[in-house]
Amino acid sequence: MPATDITPQSIGVVITTYNSPAWLEKVLIGYENQADPDFRVIVADDGSTGDTRALIDRFRDRGTLTIDHVWHEDQGFRKCQILNKAIRETDCDYLIFTDGDCIPEPGFIATHRRLAQPGYFLSGGYIKLTMPVSEKISEEDIRSAVIFNPQWLVANGQPRNHKLWKLSPSQGFRKLLNAVTPAAASWNGMNSSTWTRDLMAVNGFNEDMQYGGLDRELGERLWNYGHKSKQIRYSTVCLHLDHARGYSRPEIWEKNRAIRKAVKENRTFWAENGIEKSRPDA
Repeated sequence: MPATDITPQSIGVVITTYNSPAWLEKVLIGYENQADPDFRVIVADDGSTGDTRALIDRFRDRGTLTIDHVWHEDQGFRKCQILNKAIRETDCDYLIFTDGDCIPEPGFIATHRRLAQPGYFLSGGYIKLTMPVSEKISEEDIRSAVIFNPQWLVANGQPRNHKLWKLSPSQGFRKLLNAVTPAAASWNGMNSSTWTRDLMAVNGFNEDMQYGGLDRELGERLWNYGHKSKQIRYSTVCLHLDHARGYSRPEIWEKNRAIRKAVKENRTFWAENGIEKSRPDA
């Protein structure tokens, strides 16, 4: 197998956002602070106002990040549609997916690059912060990486529990935790990655899915396609800033669960309502 098929040649980080420029600013600072600077930022914007565009322009002018701003008009929750647009328009051969409220560790890009493997997607970790801690984090805190110190988080109001083990300074301990965790290596929208060609092979995200399980559904179709997943929830994490979840509705969750049930039972990998609206060979 050629080396170019084994190692990502061009990494894109797809960051979803919707009218949260204060949180997106903290996230973009985190990407300015990466040990591996060789990547593109792709902001998948589900219809934000001009405040988000102005923020992105400001970061572009700083010259550290290469940013593509993929936007569509605000017509309610259309996350899958904007993600598919980002996948369709990118030239990157490997994509990391995260959210505009997730601050990455300095080694985030480097870890995804190092662990990328043909035929796999990576399932990374995250830690949900409280609102007081989320609001307290400053630019200097991000650039110094002190926010990834469990003691700093606890001192600033984060509960002390086993979830902070994800920030252990011991890579050996993190590797052990990856091996013994009972959590499935499922696709999550805060910290997962795979090859663009494989996302195209399953026709991207299912646009029939709304808030609640849309990321898991993609991973389940990748499994059906023959992909395996690699557990890296302790290898690299992002800090998830707190926010309201206005799109969560019981009836939407019920619909999404029915879609996922059908995917599992029928071993479906192709999303009929995905990037392409009909199969290329149809």
